[in-house]
Formats: sequence, C-alpha cells, structure tokens
Amino acid sequence: MSNTPKKVLLVEDDHNLGNLLREYLDAKGFECTLANNGKQGFEKFIAGHFDICILDVMMPLKDGYTLAEEIRQTDKVIPIIFVTAKSLKEDRLMGFNKGADDYLSKPFSMEELLLRVKAILRRTNPETMPLLIHEPVQVGKYTFDHHHQTLELNGEKQRLTTKESDLLNLLSINLNDVMDRNYALNKIWGSDNYFNARSMDVYIAKLRKYLVGDKSVEIVNVHGKGFKLLVN
Repeated sequence: MSNTPKKVLLVEDDHNLGNLLREYLDAKGFECTLANNGKQGFEKFIAGHFDICILDVMMPLKDGYTLAEEIRQTDKVIPIIFVTAKSLKEDRLMGFNKGADDYLSKPFSMEELLLRVKAILRRTNPETMPLLIHEPVQVGKYTFDHHHQTLELNGEKQRLTTKESDLLNLLSINLNDVMDRNYALNKIWGSDNYFNARSMDVYIAKLRKYLVGDKSVEIVNVHGKGFKLLVN
C-alpha cells in the first residue's frame, strides 16, 4: 500500500461498533468515514472519493444490499465488503450477487476485517495485480481491455468490475484451454474456499451474459478442472 492513506467508507447503524471500527481503521493508517444508515452512506459516497466500502446489511432507511446496488450503478469497480449478522449460505450468495468482494459474518475480530481489507486492496491495486495481459485483446468480435476494465462490441462498451475483468483476463490468457478453477480462485479471491467458489460461479454467469453478442464465443465448464473460454 502507498503512503497515501486509503479512504474507507464504513456504513454501520450500530453506533458503538461503527465508532470502534472507525477508530481502529484510523489507527491502522486508513482514512475512515462513518455513516449511520444506508441513505447517509450513499450521500457520503457521492460526496467523497473512496478506495473501499464496508457495508452493514441490515440498516434503517436503506439496507446494505440496496446501497451496494446504488454504489455499483455509479462505480463498477470499487471493492465492497459486507458485514452482517446474517450467516446463511443464501445470504452470502445474495451478497456476492450484489457485487460484494467479500462477506464477513458478525461477530468478527477487527484484526480479521483489517486483513481482509488489506488483501482486497492489494488484489485491486493495478500496480500489484499479478495478471499478465495489459494490452487490449480480441475475444471473437469483442475487444477486451483489462487495464481499463472494458469489453467492447460494435462501439458499445461494457464496464467491468475488477473481479469480472481479472477473471476474463485469466480466461483470455488460457484462450481455448482450461483455466484451472483453484488457480483462479487463489489468484483473484485469495482462497479457494467454498464461498469464493460460489462467488466465482456468479461472476462466470455474468461474463456469459456480457458475451452473448457473439455466438462464436462461449465459456464452458470443464468438470473437475475449471472453465474454458472458447472462440470458434
């Protein structure tokens, strides 16, 4: 991480927890802005510039899922971490469907939150990304630009999130060959655990939707191994 403090938007309706987390993150070198509900959180997001968002899910006025959707409409790439008392598998999958980069169940340690924040910022920092393709490449009729996180077809550009772009980048590196599932999980998500694997499936489904404009392009499952980006 650079010497410039990373700016964190923390949206948490529990005042005691919110203040504790803000003080902790500030003490660890971040510049943390606290909002006490989803409505206030979106107002602060629009008014400021942030490097990462930490959102509670169950909040008054606007829940964290709704807030994340609104943030994603404005910024496709900013990392989002959900923190919530909801710990069911369905809740986690809902979080990833809403564009989350990570999901932390309460109660959690502040040290764990800090480590996850740092890990995500490392992965999303273009200076430290370990992926290989930086120049625009052709994927069938599409032009994929990993550096600018865009997918273009007939002059129409689709803005990609960081994870969508990194995943399509790995698929492109292995064009017409198998992208190993566990390798991709560890490279992009930092771990090949169950919930990250389910998150990857969500992102693969999104990429398939983005690529429907060219019938010669498809992403296929390779059972027990991973995925293959095919251009026929």
